[in-house]
Amino acid sequence: MNFSYRYRAEDSAVELPAADYVARFRDAQRIAEYCRACPSYGSSWGCPPFGFSVEEYLSGYATALVVATKIVPEQEGLPLSEAGRLMRPERKRIEARLLDMERRIGGRSFAYVGTCLHCPEGSCTRPDGNPCRHPDRVRPSLEACGFDVGRTARELFGIELKWDVEGRMPEYLTLVCGFFHNAGHIVWNG
Repeated sequence: MNFSYRYRAEDSAVELPAADYVARFRDAQRIAEYCRACPSYGSSWGCPPFGFSVEEYLSGYATALVVATKIVPEQEGLPLSEAGRLMRPERKRIEARLLDMERRIGGRSFAYVGTCLHCPEGSCTRPDGNPCRHPDRVRPSLEACGFDVGRTARELFGIELKWDVEGRMPEYLTLVCGFFHNAGHIVWNG
């Protein structure tokens, strides 16, 4: 069966100096503990541990564009197991846009925490010690690089992250991504 749920997605974007975003919202040690506690730690090319210095990965950019996408399902009380059906199309839309921005203006995009969109679920090559099939498309999330997205959503967008209640989706889901760049001002229209 293929179920489709209707929802509304709203993007909000904030630009700020990259150094300010790093100083205010990055708590690498605390967030790394959450990553290490995740059962998927080290099993996806978008997740830590990384084979590069995150500090170097973040350096050299003047501006951070941070985007929050609020996904509001029309139907209340959907099973949490269906959250991916609402998030996946939005992740695809925004990740494609971020990668296009990388190609056109340079910079570095930060995708979303969770399952990679580019290989079928459970088929990542990392657990087998093989190279990523899609290194041109896989990007780490802000969380994977030590950023507190709960605090980011709350302080930059006025959005409180919501969690499931007894296996049911909350009233809305929130995705937070980013784009570090040196291109001046970028307008993000959702």
